[in-house]
Amino acid sequence: MSNIIERSFAILQELSYHRDGRTLSELAEKLDIPLSATHRLLNDLIAIGYVRKDERHGEFTLTMQIVSLALRHLSSGGIVDVAQPILERLAATSRELVRLAVVDGDQLIYVAKAQGATVGLRYDPEMGQPVMLSCSAAGLVWLGHKTEEEALRLIATQGMGDPKDFGPDAPTSIKALMTQVRATRKRGYATTINVFLPGMSSMAAPVYGPGQEVLAVLIVAGPMNRLTQERMDALSRDLVQTADELSAASAVSPIFQRRPSQPLPTRKH
Repeated sequence: MSNIIERSFAILQELSYHRDGRTLSELAEKLDIPLSATHRLLNDLIAIGYVRKDERHGEFTLTMQIVSLALRHLSSGGIVDVAQPILERLAATSRELVRLAVVDGDQLIYVAKAQGATVGLRYDPEMGQPVMLSCSAAGLVWLGHKTEEEALRLIATQGMGDPKDFGPDAPTSIKALMTQVRATRKRGYATTINVFLPGMSSMAAPVYGPGQEVLAVLIVAGPMNRLTQERMDALSRDLVQTADELSAASAVSPIFQRRPSQPLPTRKH
């Protein structure tokens, strides 16, 4: 890969985590790129409209050009038009946040959502972020549809993360994680409590493609005082039926067409 391209994307990715921007020196230090090279790359990104500079304070930030690219891609694939009404119906039933994460190579990426909570705490993480496989219901579902070898490779690629960044019940070893993955594989869907974030629960089910490959994962998430294990058990049929509806709709949306996963076991409702 061209060093210029690699460094340019590294700058874009770093800026995506800092809405208020980063200075030239901060970017150069964080990315281990010489100051002069960082300055040249930023000027190039500014020239083509992907980065802007705050002349008063010196911070560099992303423009809406990146967002526009992502939205055009999603729109051209039809995923929003196809999935949104289905997500909103499940959100109304569950009265919690419903999300859809699409398989993109070795990652699951959040691409659509519907908010069902009308009062109290509303859990609403940012769109476009990859799913943390080791400490999420969505991750358990996807890993559960892989061979043991492939699941371990995906975990090693992404890493387990720092335990302090997740809930107190998040797995801290490969052995503990794979025990949960195997349980999810048998059950057909996943539930977690106090795992991704302290005090939060989530449940997830796979969206299948025509060849029974996993194309996406459907998630319901909310505070554990509302989304208890009993509540998730009661919602499991709605979750699985909605995922099946998205599976049927997947043929309509080209963005769902991803690299095939391993054959899936029969899901238990």
